[in-house]
Amino acid sequence: MNEFNLSSHYPILDIQDNLVFAANGNLVIGYQLELPEIYSLSEKDFEALHAQFFQAIKSLPVGTIVHKQDLYRKSIYKGDQLQRETFLQKATYQYFKERNYLEHQSYLYFILPASKSTKASGYINPFRTIKTDFYKKIKTRANAFQRAVHDVIAFIQNSKKIEIQPLHSSSFHQQTQSYFNGFNEHVDTDIELDNEIKIGKYYFDVLAINSELCFGDTLQSSKINEEFTSDDFSFHQGFIDGLGLNLHENHLVNQILFLDDKHRWRKLLEKKVTALQKSSNFGTQNKVILEKIKHILDRINKDEQSRIIRGQLNVIYWSETLEQLKSISSQIKGEFKELDMIPYAPKGDARKHYYLNSYFCYSSNFTDEDLYVSDLKHALCLWIQSTNYKSDQQGVIFNDRQHNLPILKDVWDQKKRRIKARNFAIFAPTGEGKSFLANNILRQYFEAKVRLVIIDLGGSYSKFAKLYPDQHIILRYQHGESLGINPFYISSEQDLTPERLEDLSVFLLELMAEGAKVSKAKQVAMKKVLLYYYKEIRKEHSLSSLYDFVDHHKDHFHQLLGIRESYFSTYDFLHILSEYVGDGLYSFLFEVGEDQTYRIEDKQMIIFELDEVRDNKEILSVMLKLIKSAIQRTIWRNRSERGIILFDEFAKQLKFQNVLESVEFYYQAIRKQNGAIGIILQSINQLPQNATSASILENTQVVYSLRNEKGYNDLQKRLNLSSHDLNQLRSIRNRLTGDRKYTEMFIKIGKESNIFRLEVPPEVYAAYLTDGEESDQILRLFQESGNMEQAIQDFLQSKNES
Repeated sequence: MNEFNLSSHYPILDIQDNLVFAANGNLVIGYQLELPEIYSLSEKDFEALHAQFFQAIKSLPVGTIVHKQDLYRKSIYKGDQLQRETFLQKATYQYFKERNYLEHQSYLYFILPASKSTKASGYINPFRTIKTDFYKKIKTRANAFQRAVHDVIAFIQNSKKIEIQPLHSSSFHQQTQSYFNGFNEHVDTDIELDNEIKIGKYYFDVLAINSELCFGDTLQSSKINEEFTSDDFSFHQGFIDGLGLNLHENHLVNQILFLDDKHRWRKLLEKKVTALQKSSNFGTQNKVILEKIKHILDRINKDEQSRIIRGQLNVIYWSETLEQLKSISSQIKGEFKELDMIPYAPKGDARKHYYLNSYFCYSSNFTDEDLYVSDLKHALCLWIQSTNYKSDQQGVIFNDRQHNLPILKDVWDQKKRRIKARNFAIFAPTGEGKSFLANNILRQYFEAKVRLVIIDLGGSYSKFAKLYPDQHIILRYQHGESLGINPFYISSEQDLTPERLEDLSVFLLELMAEGAKVSKAKQVAMKKVLLYYYKEIRKEHSLSSLYDFVDHHKDHFHQLLGIRESYFSTYDFLHILSEYVGDGLYSFLFEVGEDQTYRIEDKQMIIFELDEVRDNKEILSVMLKLIKSAIQRTIWRNRSERGIILFDEFAKQLKFQNVLESVEFYYQAIRKQNGAIGIILQSINQLPQNATSASILENTQVVYSLRNEKGYNDLQKRLNLSSHDLNQLRSIRNRLTGDRKYTEMFIKIGKESNIFRLEVPPEVYAAYLTDGEESDQILRLFQESGNMEQAIQDFLQSKNES
């Protein structure tokens, strides 16, 4: 048979749900596996997954065939998930689209063969068919088989690391067409089975582990990943991961297991041992086989849970040229050599046999000559347990560690699948790019219509903010100038809600330095004063207006409102607040010229730059109170609207009195809002070890950490990170030279963690720069044009020309 026409020899008779009735009499139940992300698994995770599959599969009926198929295809990234509306979004899409990567699908098939025999030698024609009424005779057997498989799937799904979906009818047909069409796209072709296997433009070849002699001495569920392991820690990967995503070629890994009767095999192996021991021609190969059989028998006798299987691992690979095919073959043989395994290379009819019968409906055609004998635990060490990074439906763009492709991570988690609190923390020493990372996170949140309030000490966000001139405001202290915040402004009476009165009363009491614990009586009195003020004064509300109102009514105020002097002292009120009105020392802070409050409340991004006032306790105190007022009137205003409060250079801000307590207040209040709080620290030890800090860390469930040469032990202790989290942190490597520069970071969302990269296009890099000569150059260009987008484009053009 030199050619095979799929239309005349179609291998599937019927499909019911995910049960295939094959033309050769086999029954096949198929699933698609969603495996964990590569690099996310620890040594213990690999052991747990190995045990999970063993416990699930060992209970299947004798005669069942389990076929796991992992398909790897060279693909081109299309960028369909990326937004393309803003300047930076378009730049990101253009930068990453058409990047090459290796696509991976993992399938799991359970096969009930029409015949239990695999003793035949030679090569069976896979395209023989049976009479269709055969299936009527095995209906009862098929129902029992389905129940057994469903039990296996239910057990595997108990692992939170793996998701399993039944295959649809269209998927079976698509796989069949694709397989026998040699994975050629946009054309139907024939299989040419001469000396070489050629399908369309591709040449195919096969390497297999099909005998006990192929195995070395060591087989385990995972091995050391040499690339990321160092002297002081070990980073693990799956035992045969070198044949998975790390083999950057078109290939297919088939792992086929025939589940046998242990007791029958024990008798057969005992007879074989006796025969080998009596053999007069006792050669070297017989000695090797004898030792391996004794080892298998020993395992069977010692382990009551052992399950004898016959199995095969094969790798099918393809390329457009025979020369490239030989190169891929050398890579695979090299990987097997690393594993101390010697593969079998079928040729001629054997190669056709291996290719055709690695299709899921035909895998029952492999005979004893094609299969090794072993224990199920042994065979499952050859199971591929990880896949590509997974992109969420929405989220912040980072890059995977395998191909540097954009990956969306849902660090907001609206449905709370991973986390209950979306607060985040960024840890990185000076110079490692924490502000760059924060820009990346906040910019994308901003473009997703999240409101931002940023408390900053270093001007790290002004450049990217200037890309959105009408949607942001930067508030910084300049002596003699108003801050542009009027907490007392209301646009209509509807604004004067109980919550608003509560906020204003707290603001005034704090401004009067009443302390953290203000009596209920004083709070009620202040609210009565405010309510009376707004009732009498209908427009142009401000601190100065309120001051004049209280001054005007001071002689009969308490009688009008029915409050005692001890609850509201007009003298104290007028005396303390005189510093902020009229000719007072700080009156400029609250001066109202062109009222700007409506601008602040309508801005999506409010940036407070406190660097210039960090040493002036009085002004800083007022600034912090105004920030609190702004947060309450923006982030707090609408619970349906998402909002983020970010404290950059948080350790420096902790020097400000009551900042830690204020932040704890925000953490408590944010639970009732649709919001999140972020803090940025050089080291976790900059947070004092007290109950307030513990509360903040407990409510921080998204953690970012960049490289830290001093180590990560303190981070592990205070955040209760796992040993694998620590190994992931230690494995961080940056690449800051070459065409594709990137930094690596550890991201933990709830209990899930992995290493991600941050690679950005030149436009985004320019927008995130926070200091240095290049940043200054962009700002000078912005001063000339008044347009940040134009400034960035001019900067990049000048850079390309130089």
